[in-house]
Amino acid sequence: MKNLANFFFEVGMLKRTPRTGFQFLGSGAESVAEHSFRTAIIGYTLARMDENVDTGKVVQMCLFHDVPEARIGDLNYVNKKYVKADEEKAVDDLARTLPFGDEYKQLLTEFGGKESPESQIAHDADQLEMILALKEYKDLGNRNADEWYPFAVRRLKTEGARQLAETIWTTDSSRWWFDDDGDWWVKGSR
Repeated sequence: MKNLANFFFEVGMLKRTPRTGFQFLGSGAESVAEHSFRTAIIGYTLARMDENVDTGKVVQMCLFHDVPEARIGDLNYVNKKYVKADEEKAVDDLARTLPFGDEYKQLLTEFGGKESPESQIAHDADQLEMILALKEYKDLGNRNADEWYPFAVRRLKTEGARQLAETIWTTDSSRWWFDDDGDWWVKGSR
């Protein structure tokens, strides 16, 4: 039980681990935990669009894909040019303490391989989460988001994710809540 308690504390570190790429974007901030949550929702959705994949496995990959960052931190693309983190050691060290350690290690190995349909969808979910964040910041006036978007799209593996990326980029990020019912926004009731 002690190892599980420690695991939960470790995962809690992701709430306080910032995604470091936003410093290069010039605006925005999110934690690794925030990113992982939306990535899991996107992964679930993408998996449900493809009846030939294991939805549960995709969601697990999305939830666990950045857990090693509690130990190694979040390395953005500039950092990765110069710094080599031993993610495999971080995964191995944590896996040894978990009753499901072998499954955890297998999931991250499969995710890292980018070969299985599930891992490709999980990677697409990871990129789509970034595309959503970029679009939100673009809609708030960040001019750099337009420069980042094409690179994120080029990383997408599935046709469904590419179509979704196009739709995201052409959708106003605030319109989901601000509908056309003007009376509601004036009177506050129906």
